[in-house]
Amino acid sequence: VARDVGDAVLAAFFSGEKKAARERMREQYEAELKQWLESGKDEAGVRLGGAGQALRKQEKPVVPFHWEVEFPEVFDLDEFLRVRGGFDAMVGNPPFAGKNTLIDGNANGYMDWLKAEHAESHGNADLVAHFFRRAFTLLRKDGCFGLIATNTIGQGDTRSTGLRWICLNGGTIYRAVKRLKWPGEAAVIVSVVHVCKGDVAGPYWLSGREVDRITAFLFHAGGNEDPVKLAENEGKSFQGSIVLGMGFTFDDTDKDRVASPIAEMHRLIEKDPRNAERIFPYLGGEEVNNSPTHAHYRFVINFEDLPVRRKEEGHSWFQLAEDTQREQLRDGIVAPDYPEPVAADWPDLLQIVAERVRGTRASHSTAPWWQFERPRIELKAATKALPKVLACSRIGNAFAFVLLPNGIVFNEKTVIFASDSVSIFAMMQSRAHETWVRFFSSTLKDDLQYTPSDCFETFPFPANYQTSPALEASGKAYYEFRADLMVRNNEGLTKTYNRFHRPDEYSPDILKLRELHDAMDRAVLDAYGWRDLRPTCEFFPEFDDEDDEESESTRPRQKRYRYRWPDDIHDEVLARLLALNRERAGIPAEPVAAQPRTPRKSARQKKAVPPDQSKLF
Repeated sequence: VARDVGDAVLAAFFSGEKKAARERMREQYEAELKQWLESGKDEAGVRLGGAGQALRKQEKPVVPFHWEVEFPEVFDLDEFLRVRGGFDAMVGNPPFAGKNTLIDGNANGYMDWLKAEHAESHGNADLVAHFFRRAFTLLRKDGCFGLIATNTIGQGDTRSTGLRWICLNGGTIYRAVKRLKWPGEAAVIVSVVHVCKGDVAGPYWLSGREVDRITAFLFHAGGNEDPVKLAENEGKSFQGSIVLGMGFTFDDTDKDRVASPIAEMHRLIEKDPRNAERIFPYLGGEEVNNSPTHAHYRFVINFEDLPVRRKEEGHSWFQLAEDTQREQLRDGIVAPDYPEPVAADWPDLLQIVAERVRGTRASHSTAPWWQFERPRIELKAATKALPKVLACSRIGNAFAFVLLPNGIVFNEKTVIFASDSVSIFAMMQSRAHETWVRFFSSTLKDDLQYTPSDCFETFPFPANYQTSPALEASGKAYYEFRADLMVRNNEGLTKTYNRFHRPDEYSPDILKLRELHDAMDRAVLDAYGWRDLRPTCEFFPEFDDEDDEESESTRPRQKRYRYRWPDDIHDEVLARLLALNRERAGIPAEPVAAQPRTPRKSARQKKAVPPDQSKLF
């Protein structure tokens, strides 16, 4: 009976896509259960038992397994009929599977069931995180598990779903090997994690090293939660403008002929020089990364947040109440004597936008037809006093920053920073920042996506870095040499950094660029006061994880190399940056793990466990 009831609960969940439909089916099964128990008629029980059989026989079967039913000697009920007890220990090698594999290989609703079963879980988390959660709930108090996991168990949504939740709900990671090559499969790297459901006195072992704590990131410091946005970085980074309408542009390369020819732009400026006031160079991530000089080849009409026109007659602007003024600005049609510019002051340009943009946007557009979807007025305000701004391509693998003239309209494939400082360039281009970005950003296929909210607003810069002579000097030397190198080779950032990361590249110029990069990194680490870190870069192969998934049939394949810090330095810098983020945000430091009490001298002491041992318990 217990199995049939459990099966019916699951059958109700998988019976529909909406919560209401699932609840109706659950209530129906509940009624049948009551009928069965009250009448004792077998046919009612047969119908209830058939629900589980149907789950097992469908095209993508769901095979229920009820731990409490199968192991009654391990679990019992308290006076409130809540399950208590649990396993002393669990050992396992659970399957790894990413979102796409889970959806393709399981019944409809399986992802919903995982998220319903495990509070605060994410749909993008690897399946192994859910096995960690289930194992944790099946342990008794002070029980332990040792599980093998994908090496992303301490990253992103997988970390948040699994280890983060466990650590915040009474779990202690007391031993972990963060990167372990799988025997016989040189390209497969796994993690091994040991957790206790309760407190464990330290010290702990992390990849063979004695530490005071192990966080959900599998670091020795920095907390379990994602880094928080820092007030000191607020309002300094911006995604470029979302134009949403190529009819705003002048572009001779537009094969669809939605954009106007550049010759037309010159004709309009010759006709009325005032038209140049609303035509701007237009630059995207492609030009930032591929042009040796980051040159633009397009122009764009930009009316910013201006109203579209003035009324022909009506009340004076200066006699209107403030609420009425705001309403007119919102509608885009203002009083006849409105004193500020309106788009209609440039009739030739407004006509182009009316003909080529108006009525062409998708239904989700919320902007007035004569304005960009996101004109980034806040970017202009933050950078208006700067002759140059720092920029990078939002999508790409080069990870490169450049200083560009202000007054350009940057499109949505760029990220702009409100600074023209060479010191901040040195910080942003450094491997410390790159390590942070690659760990916390998302990817698009093989390309890094630089998201300001995740990569910049959370990043803790060193104190007084903007006035550091060492950062200024090293950043200036690196920037100027790289700029000259790109022009001499007629290669943009992408090609230059492809060569930079190739182990078989011995060009004197590339060797010099690596040397300057190392010197810049040294200045950055010194600015943090981390003079104990003396990293030496090496060439490490990168791997291509399909949808962040690994299975027996889908293994990461070697793709390219990257000239970077070793993993131990990578982890140490990340741990320190995470701890500094918490400090800057005013989050109290987590308590150091309790140390075991020192035994009396007469007590026989146990032999210490060597750090290279990999016991599960």
